[in-house]
Amino acid sequence: MVAGSLSAISPVQAASEPPPAPISCPVSLEEKATCYTGQDANGAFYAIAVPKRWNGSLVVHAHGGPDLGEGSDPERSLGDLGRWSVMVDQGYAWAGSSYRRGGYGTRMAAADTENVRRLFVDEFGNPQRTFVHGQSWGGNVAAKVVEVYGKQGSYDGALLTNGVLGGGSRGYDYRVDLRVVYQYYCQNLPRPSEPQYPLWQGLRPTSTLTTAGLRARLQECTGYASTPQERTPEQQRNLDDILAVTRIPERTLESHLRFSVFTFRDIVHNRLGDRNPFSNDGVRYTGSHDDKALNEGVERFSADPAARRDLSYDSDLTGRVSIPVLTLHAIDDPTAFVEHEAAYRASLDGAHREKNLVQTFTTEHEHSELSNAEYANSIAALAAWVRTGKRPTAQSVASSCASYDRTYGTGCFYDTDFRPLPYASRVQPRPAGLSWPAMTARQEKNWSRIDGVGIAP
Repeated sequence: MVAGSLSAISPVQAASEPPPAPISCPVSLEEKATCYTGQDANGAFYAIAVPKRWNGSLVVHAHGGPDLGEGSDPERSLGDLGRWSVMVDQGYAWAGSSYRRGGYGTRMAAADTENVRRLFVDEFGNPQRTFVHGQSWGGNVAAKVVEVYGKQGSYDGALLTNGVLGGGSRGYDYRVDLRVVYQYYCQNLPRPSEPQYPLWQGLRPTSTLTTAGLRARLQECTGYASTPQERTPEQQRNLDDILAVTRIPERTLESHLRFSVFTFRDIVHNRLGDRNPFSNDGVRYTGSHDDKALNEGVERFSADPAARRDLSYDSDLTGRVSIPVLTLHAIDDPTAFVEHEAAYRASLDGAHREKNLVQTFTTEHEHSELSNAEYANSIAALAAWVRTGKRPTAQSVASSCASYDRTYGTGCFYDTDFRPLPYASRVQPRPAGLSWPAMTARQEKNWSRIDGVGIAP
């Protein structure tokens, strides 16, 4: 069992930390805000911005990733401040943590997010209202913040954009499938001449493979970086089979494979003590030129129950939401598929908290960035919901976007009729993996009593 109980991960007292130090703001915020940086007692760097025309409310940002560096990256929170400057431009104070270390750990990241909120309060006083925002894996982190700290009255609402809302125990199953399907066709990760390891490890712990090396092997097998005319017939068939079986978009194939190699190694080796949280038993792969051969030849494995429990406790969501949550998701998100939203709604439905959720969808095609007009519109709609108690609709949110687009000119792309299909329609479910939430509130409570549960900070 991993040393240290995740249930013991908690923010430190802000009073024990040095105050934020003034710095120059990102170019987009020059003359508009005063900016600060610092490092908390856990080692997490952070950035804060207070608008010169502050509306009295605070947005606490949870960044995505996870980044895989050893320590906290001081540039990460500064970069996020520049990227999310639209919030500050709209009059909200902003605070974001770089997290105390790289690597996976949803509750750790949630604790660091809460800690930067406490630091802000200690330095600038209590905001009128506090909102948490997260995108990508940061959506999972922010959703965990809502469940752990929202009930304490620390937050008034949450905005989750392009979020990985299926949680860790199911949210990466399609990357498990990619890992084994890729190896079946390509046989170069590892090569037959290299030390062998179970594919659930992602990559053997001592491997020196780099991202450039991974790209070279992917190119060797599929010719993904070449034009179709430049690929060999074998490369084209490999690529066609991998994409058809996994349903991963070609444009993000490399990034998904990187996650299933390097981030899986981090989860398994660094966070779970070399225990396996993943399974593909009972999955029948379809869509290839020879499904029978694929299913007979693909590597199979079952999860270690304790490892799966620890990953679930760390990152799965119970749906026990007590504050308003607004989500915004690109329908054609090639990284966090829009079906994550169906999983999140099913989780809140299962917890009988669906009244606290409003979901909006756009026809955009990117994962890492959406329209600034939509971000400004979304935080305003959430703030109005919190202020008035009147729950918005997807239509009312979409209707108010045009006024913000007059400022930002980045477009409003809402599709108010869209409803995502169930998560299992996109990702092959594992046995007993159809009901939501993936972790109930009762399971969470019971597991929290187990010494060493979860992922250590």
